[in-house]
Amino acid sequence: MLDLFVLNTCPYCKKVMTFMDENNIKYHKFDTINNDNALRLLNLGGKDQVPFLYNNDTNEKLYESEKIIEYLKNLEQV
Repeated sequence: MLDLFVLNTCPYCKKVMTFMDENNIKYHKFDTINNDNALRLLNLGGKDQVPFLYNNDTNEKLYESEKIIEYLKNLEQV
């Protein structure tokens, strides 16, 4: 399952969420306004930066909206 760490006011996060929603990609959303989610983000990725995508199945970790979207496009083709 994909975990997406976001801040709801972040336009780059909205861009990734819109792409995922439009392409029916299932994910768990973690809003980093919640301190527990922010701490989990730091533990997983090491940076306090959103959007951050974590693939539980492959342990892949990505920052940057364009990189995340490109990754998701390639994931869909599999």
